[in-house]
Amino acid sequence: MKIKLEEKFAEQYHKNADAVYFTPGRVNLIGEHIDYNGGLVMPCAITLGTWLALAPNTDNKFRFKSLNFEAQTEVESNTKHEKNGSLWANYPIGVINEFLKDGKEIPGMDFLYFGNIPIGSGLSSSASIEIATAFALNHYFNLGYDNLELVKIAKRVENDFIGLNSGIMDQFAVAFGEKGKAIVLDCETLKYKMVDVDLGNYVLAIINTKKPRELADSKYNERVEECQTALKLLNEEIKLNNLCELTAEKFALHSHVITDEVILNRATHVVKENDRVHLAAKALNAGELNEFGRLMYASHQSLKDLYEVSGKELDAVVDFCSDYEHVIGARMTGAGFGGCAIALLEKGYEEDFAKHLTDYYVAKIGYPAEIYVSEIGNGPIKL
Repeated sequence: MKIKLEEKFAEQYHKNADAVYFTPGRVNLIGEHIDYNGGLVMPCAITLGTWLALAPNTDNKFRFKSLNFEAQTEVESNTKHEKNGSLWANYPIGVINEFLKDGKEIPGMDFLYFGNIPIGSGLSSSASIEIATAFALNHYFNLGYDNLELVKIAKRVENDFIGLNSGIMDQFAVAFGEKGKAIVLDCETLKYKMVDVDLGNYVLAIINTKKPRELADSKYNERVEECQTALKLLNEEIKLNNLCELTAEKFALHSHVITDEVILNRATHVVKENDRVHLAAKALNAGELNEFGRLMYASHQSLKDLYEVSGKELDAVVDFCSDYEHVIGARMTGAGFGGCAIALLEKGYEEDFAKHLTDYYVAKIGYPAEIYVSEIGNGPIKL
């Protein structure tokens, strides 16, 4: 891909690229919608991702082009800019804004991006673009940031520039990924540990429902507000900084203060999902893949029934997986409202799985899903 991107860069900008970088996407193995509640998540980087070629120019402009989008954007350098509608280039522009706020001077640059992450699928294409831009500029200009600082910059872009009240998981997973390992991340303290993910005779299948979602325009922010409401109610009786400070047992003692059924469901999911991450880490450490798979199914059921962020497309995938004997666990991954599911699929059955899932999904939904098999990969790198 590096050579192809360099060729395309030369075609589009009539000069050679000076450097090429790769940044992965991510899946969250378990621990959904608890990153903004101060809980534990278990993401990993994948081998799908974003390539970025760049070179300086003498025009004092930032030019953004992509092989995935027709829209091209050009802005003045060393000038902060406002968000421009729903343009994909808002993500790199937001990163550069943060560097400028921090007093960094970046001369004009030409950028060309290519990603093989399905857009809007829940595999963090936006975080991949953000970290790709931040990592590349930091490396190219030797700006002196460490990876955690880049993660925090990218999160500010998502929250303040894009307008999505997301947690830090996506950017962290993309920046800190390691081959064959998952990250158990405490989203409150940012303490983390790497967990070996030995899938043995299984592979990670990623199923894109092809139902896109615009998180900033979805009910994502509504879920954040509902959790804040639950926290406020609980704080009338006990002192908490976030919902994930509660174990399921302690939550049961105090949940009576939440009288609204919807708010209670949201909080119940958060607390129990946080417990599932603890159990999932223990299962992986012990090599108990069947138990890990059981926890994946339980997570999906909670996201469907209590948090209400699934949908007929995601449910169709997980329903098929639960009846397919060569899958031991499946769940939606990402924020939901469409996007992707993941499954632990026995090796050797990839083609059979794809064929039968496609038939089932078309009959249920009316169009085929996209099915990928991915390894757990590394974080950003200069190629």
